[in-house]
Amino acid sequence: MSNAAPPSASASVEAMTNALHSALFPAGTGGGDVRALPREDAIGLVRRHLSRYQAHVREEFEHHRLGGAEAGKLLAAYTDGMIRVLAAFAMQQTGIDSHPEAPFAIAATGGYGRGLLAPFSDIDLLFLVPDIQDGQGEDVRACVEYILYFLWDLGLKVGHATRTINECIAEAEADTTVRTTLLDARALTGSESLFSMFQARYIVACVRAGADRFITDKRKERAARHHRFGDSPYLVEPNIKEGRGGLRDLQTLYWMCRYTFGTRHVSDLLAPGFSELGLLTEQEAKRARRAWDFLWRVRFHLHYVSGRAEERLTFDVQPVVGGRMGYTRHGRQVGVERFMRHYFLTVREVMRLTLVLEPAVLRQALGPVANAPEADSQMRDAGFTVLDGRILPQRGTSFEDEPIQMMRLLDWAKKRKLPIHPMAMHQLIRWERRAASLRGDPETARIFLDLMCGDPPERPQRAPRGDAAEQADTTPSFHLMDEGRRKGNAYWLHILNETGLMGRLLPDWSRVVGQMQFDTYHVFTVDEHIIDALRILGRVEHGQMADEIPIAYDLARNLHSRRALYVAVMLHDIAKGRGGDHSEIGSQIALYVCPELGMDSEETETVSWLVLHHLLLSHTAFQRDIDDPKTILDLADIIQSPERLRLLLLLTIVDMRAVGPRVWNAWKATLLNELYMRVAEVLEGSLATTERDVRVERAKDATSRWLVEDGMNEADVRHFMGLGYGSYWLSFDHDTHARHARLISESERVHSPLTVETQPLPARGVTEVTIYAADHPGLFSKIAGAVAIAGASIVDARIHTMTNGMALDTLWIQDAGGAAFEEPQQLARLSLLVEQALTGHLNINREIAQCGRRVSGRRMRAIHVPPRVVIDNRASNTCTVVEINGRDRPGLLHDVTAALSEQKLQIASAHITTYGVRAVDVFYVKDLFGLKITDKGRLDRIRTTLLAGLQEAEAAAQRRSSELESITI
Repeated sequence: MSNAAPPSASASVEAMTNALHSALFPAGTGGGDVRALPREDAIGLVRRHLSRYQAHVREEFEHHRLGGAEAGKLLAAYTDGMIRVLAAFAMQQTGIDSHPEAPFAIAATGGYGRGLLAPFSDIDLLFLVPDIQDGQGEDVRACVEYILYFLWDLGLKVGHATRTINECIAEAEADTTVRTTLLDARALTGSESLFSMFQARYIVACVRAGADRFITDKRKERAARHHRFGDSPYLVEPNIKEGRGGLRDLQTLYWMCRYTFGTRHVSDLLAPGFSELGLLTEQEAKRARRAWDFLWRVRFHLHYVSGRAEERLTFDVQPVVGGRMGYTRHGRQVGVERFMRHYFLTVREVMRLTLVLEPAVLRQALGPVANAPEADSQMRDAGFTVLDGRILPQRGTSFEDEPIQMMRLLDWAKKRKLPIHPMAMHQLIRWERRAASLRGDPETARIFLDLMCGDPPERPQRAPRGDAAEQADTTPSFHLMDEGRRKGNAYWLHILNETGLMGRLLPDWSRVVGQMQFDTYHVFTVDEHIIDALRILGRVEHGQMADEIPIAYDLARNLHSRRALYVAVMLHDIAKGRGGDHSEIGSQIALYVCPELGMDSEETETVSWLVLHHLLLSHTAFQRDIDDPKTILDLADIIQSPERLRLLLLLTIVDMRAVGPRVWNAWKATLLNELYMRVAEVLEGSLATTERDVRVERAKDATSRWLVEDGMNEADVRHFMGLGYGSYWLSFDHDTHARHARLISESERVHSPLTVETQPLPARGVTEVTIYAADHPGLFSKIAGAVAIAGASIVDARIHTMTNGMALDTLWIQDAGGAAFEEPQQLARLSLLVEQALTGHLNINREIAQCGRRVSGRRMRAIHVPPRVVIDNRASNTCTVVEINGRDRPGLLHDVTAALSEQKLQIASAHITTYGVRAVDVFYVKDLFGLKITDKGRLDRIRTTLLAGLQEAEAAAQRRSSELESITI
C-alpha cells in the first residue's frame, strides 16, 4: 500500500510526462529563447494528455490489472507530472522562470497530498508564498492565476489556497479542517527550501498544540458526519466515503495515528511494523489492507458508472457496480446482494480496526483515565481486571483455552457497567471461532439471554417528553465506540455481533450478517434490523416509548413469556435470503435453537409459533377488511390465546418500527390497535361473536338515540336509518354515523348532487374524506385519480351504496410524508379536483401522467417489482378479495379500480399499503348483483386482465431504467 505509483506504471508516468513537456517546450528546455505556444494550443495539448492518462488508468483498472488503491495512486502520479509541467509552462509565460529559484512552492494537500485520487475527485493545491515578498509578488499572483484558470479550462475541480507560512500556521491553529488538510501536504514543484521551512514550522506548531485537541476535534467531526450520513453502517444505500465504516473513517484513524505515532501514510498504519505496538497481527493488518483496497475499488467503479464524484451506493448503481466487480448469482442469492454483503462485511472490518486502534491512540495522546474504577476481588478471582476504567482479562487468562471466559467477560462488564478494553475486544475478535464450542452450554445460554433480554423493569416509567427523549429513540443504536451508549441490550448485542461471537454461537445468525434485501422498504441489513428491533423492545418494556406506542407500553407491563418474546424477535427474520417462506423456515430453526439456549418446550413452542406468524397481524390490519366478521374470527381461530395475541402484537410493532423511521405511523398504530381490540373481544367471548343482524340492530338503535338527543327530527332519523345496508352499520362508530346523517340531511336539503367533507385526524396520521354522490360505474376510480393528482395517497377506503342509489364513500388519505393531509389550501384543491373529476371537467389520465413524470426516478426504477394478482374467495363470506402487487406510482389505484369497473365489479372496500416502491392494494369486490364471484372462468379473466395491465406498466418502467443506464454507462 505504498503511496507511490506502482513500479510497473512508473515508466509510463515518466514517459507520458516527458512527452507533454516536449510538446509544450518544443526545443526541450524551458529557456526564454523558446517561443511560447499560444495558450489555446497549450490547453489543447494538455487536454489530450489528460484524456490519455485518464483513459489509461480507467482501462487498466476496468481490466483488473490495477486494484482500487493502485489506480488511485497511478491517477495521482499522472496528475503530479501534469501539474509540474503546467507549472513550468506558466512560469515561462509569466517570466518567473528567469529567477534562480522559484519564488513560491506548489504542494498537494488533502487526499491528493496522500498520493491518492479518485476519477472525479477535487485536486487540492496549496500555493506557498514567502512571508516577506519583494517585487515578485505581482508576478507570483499572475502565475498562480494562470495555473488555476488553465486547470479550470481543462474541466478539473480544484481546491486551492494561496498562503504564506505564517498564514498556514494561523489557519491550522484556528481550524482543525485546515490542520488536517496540511497534515498531508506534499511538495510538487517550486521552491524546495520554502516548502522545507513550512514543514519544519508546521511540525513544531503541531507538537506545541498537542494531539489531545486535534483528536477530540476529529472525533466530534466524525460523530457529526456519521449523524449527517445516517449513523448506521448498515444502511442499504450507504455513502462509501463519508458513512460509518467508510473510507473517511479509515482516514480519520490514520490522521489520529499520524498525529500521535508519526505514521506517514495509511500504509504505515497497516504495515507489519505497526503490529509492534501489540495491537494488530499481520493477518489482521492484511484484512485491513483488503478493506482499504476494496473500498477504493468500489469508489472507482462508482465514479465511472455515475460520471461524477458520486459517493453514495444507491439502488440503481448497486447492480451495475456489483456486476463490474464480478458478483453474479450464486444459488438463491442474486449478484447485487452478494456484492452488498461483501461491502457490509468490509465495513465491519473498518469498525473493528477503529475499535482496536483508537483507544490506544487516545491513551497515548490523552494519558490514562483519571479516577477510573478498579477491579474488586470477585472480579479478580474470576480472571478479570480493570485498566483505564475498562475491563479486560488478567494475564494468564486464555480465551483460546477457556472460551467460556469470553462470555464471562461480557457478563462481568454488564454487571459492573464497565466498557470493554480494546485489548479485550481484540482478543474477542481474535478467538471468536472458539465460541463454537460453547453451543448448548448452560452458562453460555444464561449469559447470552441475559445480555439479549437486559434487565426486566421493576416499575416501568414513561419516558420524559422532549427533544432528548425523542433523539434517543430515533437515533440508530450502533455506537460501540461511544461511551454514552452502554445502556440497553443493543450495546451488548452489537458487541456479540461485531466480534463474531453471535455467529459462532448461532450459525444461522452468521447467514444474515450483512444480508441486505434489494428493495426500498428495508433501511438496514437483516442483522442490524433484528438488533434494532430488540433495542426497541427493551425501550418499550421500560416505558421509554410510551408516548409513541402507548398500546405496546401497556401490553409490555404484564408479560408472562418475556424470554420467549425476545428470542422470537431475534429469530423472526433469521431465515431471510434462503428462498421460500422465511417465516416457515425460521419457525423450524426456532425448534432447535431454543433448546440450545436452555428454553423449555413451552417456550420453544411459543417462539416457533410467533416466528411463523410474525407477519399475520400486519398483513391482516393493512391488507384485509377488519370490519368483516370473518376476518376477525379467522384471526382469533389462529391465535387462540390472549397471551399469544399480546406477544404477537408486540413483535409486530417492534418489527415494523425497526424497519425504518417512516414505516411506523399513527394510522398503522390505529389499525393495529383496532384489530387487537376486536380479536381480544372474540378471545374473551364478548360481543364480537354476536350474530351479524343483532349487531346491526344494536348499532342502528344506538345511532338513532344519539341523533334524537342531538336534535334531529324523527322523520329525518327514520329516513337515515333506512339508507344503509348491514355492512354500512358495522363499518363505523356512532359518532361517524351521526356525522354522515347530518351530511346527507344537508345535502338533500339543498339538492346538492355532490358533497365532499374533509376532516383531518392528526392523532391518527390521516385525513378522513367523505364523498356523497350519485353512484355510477367507475365512481371510485375517478375519485382515486383526483386524490392522486392532489398529491395525496389513499391508505384505506370504505365504499357503500345506499338504498337511495347514492354512494357514500369514505377515504382515509395521507400526504407524501405519511402524515395527515391537512393544509387548508390542499383540502380546498382536493375538493375541487374531486368535483371536476366527477363532472368530467378534469382529464385524469393526462394529469396523472404529468405527476408520474415529476416523481419517477431512476433510483426507484432500478428495483424490479414483479406484478402479481391473487384472488381469494375464502377470506370473506360476502366478497371476493382481489390482492394486487405492483410498482407504486401516481395513479396506480385509479388504473386498477378502472380495470375492476370495466370487469363489472363493485368495490366494497379498498386497503392500500406500500412497502418502499412496492404497493399492495387489496379490494373486496362483488358482482353487479351484490354477490361473490364464484365462476372460475370469470375469476381467471379478471386476474389475466389486471395482471396484463401491471406487467405493461412495469415493463415500461424497466425500459426507461435501461435506457438511462445505458446512457450513463
